Amino acid sequence: MKHDRIASGKRRSVNMTIDTGVVAAAREAGINLSQVAEAAIREAAQAERNRQWREDNREWMEANNKWVEENGLPLERYRLF
Repeated sequence: MKHDRIASGKRRSVNMTIDTGVVAAAREAGINLSQVAEAAIREAAQAERNRQWREDNREWMEANNKWVEENGLPLERYRLF
């Protein structure tokens, strides 16, 4: 099982406003709204964390890519492919 860096293992009750048609359709289909909402929020939070990390480290990644373009991979002569 993959470690979830966001989950704390604790639960907290929150209030959400959801369209009544969506709620009715989910209940009719046997969908657990809490589980689906939690999964969607987790995915959105992780996507935002990833975007922020890329933005925060953009200069380093560009500098690293430029160095590799100019100098090649450091251990390239040992590659078997």
